[in-house]
Amino acid sequence: MRVKSSLLNITAGLGNQIIIAGLSFLTRTVFIHILGIEYLGINALFTSILAMLAIAESGIGSSIIYSLYKPVAKDDRPRIIALMNLYRKAYWIIAAVILLIGLALMPFLHLFVKDTSVDHLHMIYLIFLMHTALPYLFVYKHSFLNVNQKNYVITLGFTISAVLSTGIRLAILHYTENYILYLIAEAAISLATSYILARLVDRKYPFLNEGTNYKLDDATKAQFIKNMKAILLQNIGNYFIFGVDSVLISSFISVVAVGLYSNYKLLIELCRNFSNQIFSNLYHSIGNLVAQESREKVYSIFQVSMLVNFLLYAFLAIMLYLFVEPLIKVWIGNQFVMDKWVLLLLVITFYERGMRNTITTIKTTSGIFHEDRFAPVIQAAINLSISILFVYTMGIVGIFLGTLISSLLVPFWFIPYLVYKNVFQRSLLIYFAKYGYYTGIALMTAFLVNMVLHLLALPDDSFLWLIVKAVVAAVSINLIFICMFYRSEEFKYLFNIAKTMLGKLVSLKSASKKNVVSDQS
Repeated sequence: MRVKSSLLNITAGLGNQIIIAGLSFLTRTVFIHILGIEYLGINALFTSILAMLAIAESGIGSSIIYSLYKPVAKDDRPRIIALMNLYRKAYWIIAAVILLIGLALMPFLHLFVKDTSVDHLHMIYLIFLMHTALPYLFVYKHSFLNVNQKNYVITLGFTISAVLSTGIRLAILHYTENYILYLIAEAAISLATSYILARLVDRKYPFLNEGTNYKLDDATKAQFIKNMKAILLQNIGNYFIFGVDSVLISSFISVVAVGLYSNYKLLIELCRNFSNQIFSNLYHSIGNLVAQESREKVYSIFQVSMLVNFLLYAFLAIMLYLFVEPLIKVWIGNQFVMDKWVLLLLVITFYERGMRNTITTIKTTSGIFHEDRFAPVIQAAINLSISILFVYTMGIVGIFLGTLISSLLVPFWFIPYLVYKNVFQRSLLIYFAKYGYYTGIALMTAFLVNMVLHLLALPDDSFLWLIVKAVVAAVSINLIFICMFYRSEEFKYLFNIAKTMLGKLVSLKSASKKNVVSDQS
């Protein structure tokens, strides 16, 4: 059941990301041509600033989701209701706090915005603020579907919303060229989607609204508060590691530079969101696994997940390094290309962060929150110090170098240390030996594929030739990976799952054909 639910959620998630990717390219292209790079920079900057205000949400969400795994597995409805009531109160407080702090920041916007001619900055910021805060009044119920491994319902809802929102926003840009109206439409559709999905949860699980008579014991509340504080600290640190780049670029360089970076970030985030559809759905399956299975079973699944993690992130990292610059040149022009060192640092950071997905999933679903609560804060301090120091001598490259160095100094080794010590109770050297082996294969593959493309000498001055080169690169990467891993136990496990699911699909198709023939008879 766990495998089936995961595959269903992953399929829905991947379909969603393909649609989102297409819509993102379409919207970004029209946006740049109508409003220009400066408005794109403002869009990216305010998104980054308000991400800081939303960090408390994931602290509460992760803590309560962890608390829900066992009650859901046991169908302990009184405890589920009590936890969801606590969840609702916490989210309403979060929405209020985001609004208040966001309003308090409005008089200081000029400190973050450098060299811009965009008008109505405060009105634009206020719309962004409402878009960030108000959905939290309803979105807390979505997580109950996630715990029940029904993520596909949320995914389908937001896919439909994205298609509708894109159509309306593009029409607004085309007919009015009004950025404020564009933002209002986006915020209104997002809020309506969150509300509708919350109502669907109410209909599917009516017992969640049975009342507020169920109370949590003091020990559970104390554990929740302890975990929430730890995760909140982690997320504050994570924001200053991954979310502050646009603010630093705007403050030390220019808003236009934020716009240039946002195109690279869009492509990398599309890849990250694509891969996260797999790991966010596996996350809840692993959470149920940790709650019910032995340490050895969890470790064996971790090994398989780590291979999946590598195959996906190594593939995407190589493709990003080879094709981001040619794609930007063909898509929006040479003037939007940044320094090659920027791309290299962004791709390495993407790979390093992505390779932590599996180990972080085990850490979180095992309830390890308190032990590393200060690690992201320490990493953030290192990141800001190095980034601000280097930006004066290296420019924008220094900002991204600071991010990479801080990642290697803290979470790269500390998260595996906690998991191998507290969960697997094995030597950390085992993890890094495998990590080094995987990374060596990734580097070799990147070198070989780059040589293949160089020898073919195909042009890259049109979308058609880029697609041809991308297909050649993708096939080459996967052939090398298959040759390297087909004998491993983890690969055999994945192959058997794929074969089993394919067999079930063929059986279902055959059964449906027989039913059609029977009905016609």
